[in-house]
Amino acid sequence: MKIDFVSLGRLDENVLDVEIEGTCARKPLLIINSLLLASRSLCRAALLLLLISTIFVTNSCNLFGTHKKVQVPPLLTPLAEANKEQLINEVNRLATVRSIHGKVDIVFEDTSFADVGVAEKYKQADGTITLQRPGNVYLIIQVPFIATDIAQMTSDGEGFRVAVLQGEERYRRFVKGTNNARYEKLDLDGAPGEIARKKKTMSGKETVSALSNLRPQHLTEAFMIRPIATGTEPGFVYSQSEFFQEEPDLRPKAKKGARVVRGYFLLEEFAQPTGNDLRLVRRIWFDRTGQIRLARMQTFDERGLMLADVAYLDEQPLGADGRLLPSRIDITRPREHYRLSIAYQAPASVDVDREYKSEAFVLENRWQLPEVDLDARQNKRANASQ
Repeated sequence: MKIDFVSLGRLDENVLDVEIEGTCARKPLLIINSLLLASRSLCRAALLLLLISTIFVTNSCNLFGTHKKVQVPPLLTPLAEANKEQLINEVNRLATVRSIHGKVDIVFEDTSFADVGVAEKYKQADGTITLQRPGNVYLIIQVPFIATDIAQMTSDGEGFRVAVLQGEERYRRFVKGTNNARYEKLDLDGAPGEIARKKKTMSGKETVSALSNLRPQHLTEAFMIRPIATGTEPGFVYSQSEFFQEEPDLRPKAKKGARVVRGYFLLEEFAQPTGNDLRLVRRIWFDRTGQIRLARMQTFDERGLMLADVAYLDEQPLGADGRLLPSRIDITRPREHYRLSIAYQAPASVDVDREYKSEAFVLENRWQLPEVDLDARQNKRANASQ
């Protein structure tokens, strides 16, 4: 029998056109058609496998190949080493300062609205600060260049007094209170209130509200660092740890927006009043870049809530003997809602360890300003609520 293939089309109908002994006929050839369909399926599978292999190889190159460098903040080195005793000695070196007197630049920032992303940063003012252990301070804040007093404030370690001297007559006042007491924020009328959110200059209503709520004893706590007794101080336990923090690069030649990783040692002070419970009192940060330097001190209350966060910056020789001390101190008081930055105008001219009489830290109301006794006011409210 002679078979001649005439057409292999229309495979979807499972038929072939064949010529048998010269006669053309359409016969189902299922076996031949199945073989051809299988062949086509194999070709498709091979093409699909090739495509998958190509995609895998391409993605593998993307996963394991290096295409670009990612900039990361560098770690500042070398890192100095120190044990717990050396860290305690550095705290006590700064705590040997008995008194400080000098001209300063002051920047005050009200953070009452920090929870909604608003802060009041006032213009820089001039000032004169005098501090003496254990808790004496006298601060005079002046208008720059014309030496007109904006406010004066003192604390003798137990009580404080603040005299606001600028603004309209109804804005001026003489505020008295107790260091350890907590008072509500004052507005112009002596009642709790808010500071205007938009103004940026230190004058009028904003001056009174800001300075009436500034507590001078917070300065002594920051400047006159409490020493650590050598050996084991009764009632206190100390621990040392290491910490690394990414932060802005504040070095003189740093590019704008540059960041670095700085290494710290943390010395934590715990009080152990009774039983086995420990309470964190202070967390002291030491910068390890090049040498050991006290950089920051955080203090906490009985519930572990932060009272103050103080940064010690730009160590320079102070005074006639060139004592190496911070020339700028930034104080953050989250519960009182303010930040205060104080920098010495001329570090070399600062008086260090000069003796002052206690009378020098008593502020009298010689201006005959209207007086606000915060203790009497608070007691009156407490009695009214009963």
